[in-house]
Amino acid sequence: MARFVLISDTTLVNDYRNFPLLDFLPTAPANTVPEFIYKFLKGPPPASLPNGEAAYSAYSLRKIEAALLQRYQRDEVAVPHENAIEKFIDDKTEIIAVTTMDPLGYGPLTMSYAMLFGKDYRPWVRVEWSRLISRINAARKGKKAKLLIGGPGVWEFTITPEALDEEGIDYAFQGESEDIVVDLFEQISTGNIDSNKFYEGFLSYDDNFRPSYKEHQKFICRNPATKRIFPMLEEIPKIVRPSMKGLVEVMRGCGIGCDFCEVTLRPLRYVPPEVVADEIKVNMSAYGGPTYDNAWLQSDEIFAYEHGRFYHPNEEALTELFSTVMAIKGVRRTNPTHGRISIPAAFPELIDKLSNIIKAGPNNWIGIQVGVETGSDRLAAIHMPNKTLPLKIGPDGSWKEIVWNGTRNFNKYWWRPAFTVQTGQRDETDEDNWETVSLINSMSNSSVDGKPFEFTITPMQNVPLGKIKSREISTDMMSESQIAVYYAAYRHLAKMASRNARKSSNGNILAKAGMYGAVNFGGWIMMKFVEGLAKKRGLDISKVKRYGLEGGSVASIKERKYGIESVQQMQK
Repeated sequence: MARFVLISDTTLVNDYRNFPLLDFLPTAPANTVPEFIYKFLKGPPPASLPNGEAAYSAYSLRKIEAALLQRYQRDEVAVPHENAIEKFIDDKTEIIAVTTMDPLGYGPLTMSYAMLFGKDYRPWVRVEWSRLISRINAARKGKKAKLLIGGPGVWEFTITPEALDEEGIDYAFQGESEDIVVDLFEQISTGNIDSNKFYEGFLSYDDNFRPSYKEHQKFICRNPATKRIFPMLEEIPKIVRPSMKGLVEVMRGCGIGCDFCEVTLRPLRYVPPEVVADEIKVNMSAYGGPTYDNAWLQSDEIFAYEHGRFYHPNEEALTELFSTVMAIKGVRRTNPTHGRISIPAAFPELIDKLSNIIKAGPNNWIGIQVGVETGSDRLAAIHMPNKTLPLKIGPDGSWKEIVWNGTRNFNKYWWRPAFTVQTGQRDETDEDNWETVSLINSMSNSSVDGKPFEFTITPMQNVPLGKIKSREISTDMMSESQIAVYYAAYRHLAKMASRNARKSSNGNILAKAGMYGAVNFGGWIMMKFVEGLAKKRGLDISKVKRYGLEGGSVASIKERKYGIESVQQMQK
């Protein structure tokens, strides 16, 4: 049996029928979305190999697997399918390592649903995590194997560390680990943690995002005194088996500096196109034949890839990256995960060029997640002043105009952004939230080349850590203006679901019909649910519907040329 068993949080290894935004399905409440509907929308069970290992797994787990295989033999490292976990755990197993994204349901979107559904809200992601951990603990009962968790979801246990004891978890590792994971596993196995390399505790942040380290015997992170808390690019191995959905990484870090985001604290590292291509080929040709025809490019900010001064996009580097990807035999589609809206606003020619490379069109919309966060110039300047670079609010228009023009140019060249907005930010006023309502309504009622704007927009509540820990969470925490933002967003999402659910559905005719019905009805139900909450709070629904649309304000937003020549001149 395996010495090291690597397991993915089960919510990270389903394809969710490849429907836009359904990857967020696990944040839905288990007491509202019945299990049979949840299982249908998750899609078919993930594939397995004849020996019981997972055919595809979370990309982060594939990185850890590759790092371990630099030291150990193949039969010492296993990545089991979720239905064969017990097969790989015996008396020789030393470490069972689980990667997770949102184990306790404290993620931003999950918390936003908690605000709406109240303290009794229990998301599917929490249900699946509990089932997985219970199953692992049953399999290792009476054995020496230690249970270690890692991944971006570990921060949630720093809020409620007692949950580690409750779930029988031995250790939680926080941070990136590819370069030190062999030492980590060996030291946990023997119980001899090298304090020169590792710190027994965790990095935490207060409500103002100020960092501090706190001692705790069940947490491990890199010792900050070493000044090496992230692996160098050359220390990150290439994956050797395929990841879910054909995901590969093209960069780490962001650097934009938004004061609510931990990602910006990570150093920027750019993966060379040839390394990206090697990993895509693993995803494309594993097990003797084609597996994926898409390459999903993980980035924290794709337009910052090899960027210039003032975050001016590096057209040469971006075109080389995407050209390299599309030149790989069998790749038909690709899209980046994240990017900022100021680049399509300021550089429509770049988006046009990239669209031609990646063959974007009416039957191949390019999805990308974009953090808009607010419609307020004031809040944008306080919390994310660099998100507009190389543009500036004021000389280059309002934040609303930059977002509007960016959306227009994205859509013009067949990119469909998935926006997020926040409420509950520090220093927020009601006026700021109504500016966000105005932005949503203006874009929802705009068009380009005779076609309505294509975008989704997901509202999220910025919940203080103390409130998460106390679980004192309900819509009573939300002001009327915050609920107005939610209602405007869900009105647009319902509109998008009704317009696009049928053509975006995948599978046979019955699956397509089921997807269309579930997504379309689900969008309408969610909109009506938020409308009901708004009415209970006395919110003027008609005001929300018309806000930002009076006086021809939509028509007054025009395509702008942002004086990029002057920006380029400043950079010389």
